[in-house]
Formats: sequence, structure tokens, C-alpha cells
Amino acid sequence: MKRILLVEDEESLVNVLTLNLEMENYDVDVALNGAEALEMFNSIYDLVILDVMIPEINGFDVCSEIRKTSLTPILFISAKGTSMDRITGLKMGADDYLVKPFDLEELLLRVVILLNRAKATIEIEIFSFGENQINFKTYEVEAQGKTLTLSKRELDLLRLLITKKNEVISRDEILDEIWGKDKFPTSRTIDNYILNFRKYFEPNPSNPIYFKSLRGVGYKFEIKD
Repeated sequence: MKRILLVEDEESLVNVLTLNLEMENYDVDVALNGAEALEMFNSIYDLVILDVMIPEINGFDVCSEIRKTSLTPILFISAKGTSMDRITGLKMGADDYLVKPFDLEELLLRVVILLNRAKATIEIEIFSFGENQINFKTYEVEAQGKTLTLSKRELDLLRLLITKKNEVISRDEILDEIWGKDKFPTSRTIDNYILNFRKYFEPNPSNPIYFKSLRGVGYKFEIKD
């Protein structure tokens, strides 16, 4: 049974969401404010559903704090629905953002998608290759003698490439997996991420041995076991 931490202070919504999530066979715990959420959160949870405007510590700060130690999927639900609000939520490390009022079926579908995505992702905490080491829990990498802190999206793309090492991954698959079907970045966006990875990790970025691009096809993280 998947376990969900619901962080929401609106009693009527808590009751509706808890009832419907439990009907879908999820185990639901409720935190009524941000401080309580951080006190309750640990690795037992498979998903966090998080309101933005909650007492004591707001949802953005709760998300940021969780992301320091965990990659557990986070779904924001909020009446704050401007583009800047969504961007802020995603920059803080959230996996999805749903604006209130929302359709209950849509929320349940997004929950399924996030849980399935997390299940399909191999849980890697530390990965080493060459002279490089990636710590997926702290977001830090040791690369070419330097210590860097990467963004969540950079870590997500690295994780996807590593879990499918030596396989070619199409641009469409990367866009769907990392940005989601409702986002519209260009393939050039992925190129820029790959160029950054080469700067971070490759001994000679102009002649990459790890991060390969196949023109018109996709990308590959190449490494010998």
C-alpha cells in the first residue's frame, strides 16, 4: 500500500481527499501546517500532496526543505495559480502543480502518474564514474576536482540517462519523462543540459566520452561496466 502525506489546513478538503485517496487503497497521513509536515516527513512516504498557503511554514519552504534530503514526489495543490506561482513551485523541487479548484479525478490521475514514475525510477543515492561522483540525496556532485550543486531537473535527467546507460533515449521520451506532456520545452533545451553535463563531467568537453548526442535520434550516457 502506497503511503501519502497530505499537507492541507482546509478541513473540508482534507476530508474529501483523505476519503477518496483511501478508496483508491492509499494510506494517508495528514499534516495541518508546515511545521507538522516537516516533523512527520520521512522516507516511508511515497508521495507528498502539499498546499502552498498553510500555517507556520509555507508550502514552498516545506518543499525546499524536503528536497535537501529526499526525492520523494511532491504534488502542489494551491489556489495560487499564476505562472510565477507554478514556476516557483517547480523551482523549489515539486514534480507537479495543480491549481484549486481542481477536478478530483484529475488529482487522482496525477497521483497515479507520479507514483508510477517514481516506481519506474531506480533509486540511486550515489553514482560514480570516471573521476566523478553524483550524490542524488544532497544534489551535490564531485566533478573534475570541483564540488557543484545541481538543480532537481539536472538530477532527474542524469538519473534517467544513468538508469538507461548505454541505451539511446529519444528527445520525446526525455521531454515526457522530465518535463511532462503538458510542458513545451524544445529539443534545444535538452541540448543545453547535455552541454552543461559535458562541462561538468567530461575530461574534454569537445570530445565527450560519456554524454553522447546522436543527431536526429536522441542521447546516450555511455559507460563500460
